Amino acid sequence: MALDYAQAAKEALEAVGGKDNIVSAAHCATRLRLVIADNDKIDKDKLENAVGAKGNFEASGQLQIIYGTGTVDKVYDEFIKQSGVSAASKAEAKEAAAKQGNAFQRAIKVLSDVFVPIIPAIVASGMLMGVMSAIQYMGTPVADGGAGFFALDTTSVWWRIASLINACALGNLQILLGFSAATVFGGNPYLGASLGALLISSDFINAYSASTAIANGTMITLDVIPGVYSIDWVGYQGHVIPILVGVWILCFFEKRLHKAVPEMFDLFVTPLVSVSLAAYITILFIGPIFVWLENAILGLLMWLLSVPLGIGYIVIGLIYSPSVVTGLHQMYTAIDVSMLAQYGVTYWLPIASAANISQGGACLAVALRTKSEKTKSLAVPSGISCLLGITEPAIFGVNLPKMKPFVCGMIGSACGALCCFIFHLAASGTGVTGIFGILLCITQPVQYIIMFAVAFGVAFGLTSAIYREEEA
Repeated sequence: MALDYAQAAKEALEAVGGKDNIVSAAHCATRLRLVIADNDKIDKDKLENAVGAKGNFEASGQLQIIYGTGTVDKVYDEFIKQSGVSAASKAEAKEAAAKQGNAFQRAIKVLSDVFVPIIPAIVASGMLMGVMSAIQYMGTPVADGGAGFFALDTTSVWWRIASLINACALGNLQILLGFSAATVFGGNPYLGASLGALLISSDFINAYSASTAIANGTMITLDVIPGVYSIDWVGYQGHVIPILVGVWILCFFEKRLHKAVPEMFDLFVTPLVSVSLAAYITILFIGPIFVWLENAILGLLMWLLSVPLGIGYIVIGLIYSPSVVTGLHQMYTAIDVSMLAQYGVTYWLPIASAANISQGGACLAVALRTKSEKTKSLAVPSGISCLLGITEPAIFGVNLPKMKPFVCGMIGSACGALCCFIFHLAASGTGVTGIFGILLCITQPVQYIIMFAVAFGVAFGLTSAIYREEEA
């Protein structure tokens, strides 16, 4: 039976102490995020049993109630309607959340706020990328490294259009990031998109071709301060941090110019000056610095992944699920995008798949062993959700509260990550994990299936062996 969103919102509102106890409200991809005036007024038992809620926890000064992808949007709309929280209060929710935690936590939250709205586009592009990789692999002759099941015509209009769709989101990621970042930073999103488009202009040498340009001696290097400082004329395709910092600079100037420039000149002076200043500062200084920083971070990760005996993979597998609890996982899409830009594949996504799958295995083991209908009704869909790539309902609603299943999931994740090391498992795109993640590892389907089986089997088996009903 379909969830009654109005009833779900009503019960959540009552459980948190009513509208007078809400400072602000917002939501992310899976959770309703509330800043509460007095936490003592929260009825924990009522909240735990609220219709549609799959768990809750407190982090960074927020009460976060898990509903799941798609559902949270509808519950949020009803919650806003019933609580009377205005659009201004929604903006205040972002501001209140941003003030919570230390500088690192705030930076991670900014990444989350920027990436969450564009994740559907990235997921759609990543899914199609996987499907096309599968078709191309099956349609490529065996002599050329494919399966040779059929002859694939890559010159047909159907394939060409699919290729355009496939490349759209990731190929224009900086424009999407510019739009989303400007919204988060309180600026004009269209100016943010303009700066994003500028940073991947065709006038630059494409970042994906930079190494070739260097090898061929065709790299364009321009003096900024002759004899002291120069920059390579390379675009920012595949880079994330430079566009975010650039848009922050843009918004910094834009908001101040709106106050300083007379209204009759504001329409053209403010956009021109703010975009121009941000472009010069980003291209001349910010971009080169943060490209170096991104490459250094990637180098560190690649070093960790190259540690003998797969120790680095095991460590990442162990800490992946705890990072979801802290919110650190919001930056992982940026890691995938950067790896794809630099190496053509991402080694991070298969490890993420192992972590998601293993938490799903632990959650389904709880569903099998428990005699509680309430626990079972929550654990079954939550476990299946993990296998499709969404772990929050299982982690926060089932595994983490019982702790032992969560730890078993971490162990299963480490074992799955070790398989990734053994098989050199790599994905051709990002945004899709779990069952459908195989589409992004289509040239290594058997290896992916083995990794899946190991991660799931270890977590499921360990949880089944140690879970006791009294923990419920």
